[in-house]
Amino acid sequence: MGVSFDKADGAIWLNFDIRPAASPTPEQERAAKLVDLGFGRIFTDHMAIVQYSQGKGWHSARVESRANFPLDPATAVLHYAQEIFEGLKAYKRDDGGVNLFRPDANARRFRNSAERMAMALLPEPVFIEAVEQLIRIDREWIPGGEGSLYLRPFMIANEVFLGVKPSAEYIFAVIASPVGSYFKGGPAPVSIWVSENYTRAAVGGTGAVKCGGNYAASLRAQAEAIERGCDQVVFLDALERSYVEELGGMNVFFVFDDGSLTTPPLGTILPGITRDSIIALGREAGMTVREEPYTIGQWRADAASGRLKEAFACGTAAVISPIGKVCSASGDFEISGGVAGPVAMRLRKQLVDIQYGRAADTHNWIRKVL
Repeated sequence: MGVSFDKADGAIWLNFDIRPAASPTPEQERAAKLVDLGFGRIFTDHMAIVQYSQGKGWHSARVESRANFPLDPATAVLHYAQEIFEGLKAYKRDDGGVNLFRPDANARRFRNSAERMAMALLPEPVFIEAVEQLIRIDREWIPGGEGSLYLRPFMIANEVFLGVKPSAEYIFAVIASPVGSYFKGGPAPVSIWVSENYTRAAVGGTGAVKCGGNYAASLRAQAEAIERGCDQVVFLDALERSYVEELGGMNVFFVFDDGSLTTPPLGTILPGITRDSIIALGREAGMTVREEPYTIGQWRADAASGRLKEAFACGTAAVISPIGKVCSASGDFEISGGVAGPVAMRLRKQLVDIQYGRAADTHNWIRKVL
């Protein structure tokens, strides 16, 4: 199977060479691993790989046994952090088929990330084909019920050199990890710590890029949140240290007493695909959805007055996570008694039902792989 894409010198075909693992995980062992799934600790038998080099372009597309990369100590990514990644899931339908949710949006965001990081631009059809080929060969790893197969496409600079310049060589790869439901027993409200000492991104930076450096820079703040007894950290803007931006790995929404939703605007935050889907579902349901700045002061005041009814975070892993308590050096406050709100839970159910094929896909978000 292959996909076509255009280059300056005309159309070429990129074919994936399928090389099944010589010793795949035995069925009984695989079944045992799928019994009690966490997140990101168990991996499937294969990986998809496409290589890039200047002059040759993208080449050597293949699916093969998952294995370590041989990296020279001077490999560019190890020194200059030229790397990007994505996260999406494959969902098993009740009829045994498999759905992908908006992989075209992931492919587009991946390309935008590559452009910002001065990396080779992977054609979007190649991104999707690599993901689908991996799903097909490792379909037995997809758990049933509320589980899913988490897919991690990523790209690293692998030219061997020391010097600050864009790499001339890259590896694009996709690995997969079966995961269970993010919340056992249903979504429980989380507590978050307001980071006043650290910021995530500034205008003109890489805040809208899904690159490892953004997440590495959030770890100290996340550790601070854990030290304070909180589950997550929320970042404020870098300029005024007042406007709410996003959590360490999730976008955030606010639900008001008039039924409207507000979410911080794009620019310095990650353009989340779950975020975009929630905006669409909310507007489709007749809700007013605003993308506008919202300060931590407003959050505190609106929670106290009762104007704010709910707050929730969203992302691929958790889908929607209710926020029950906000902690900061200025004092703590609860949102709606610290319980999961009806709007968050309704939107979560609606989105999950679409992903698993239990509800109509009126937005053409679902891509059936199998």
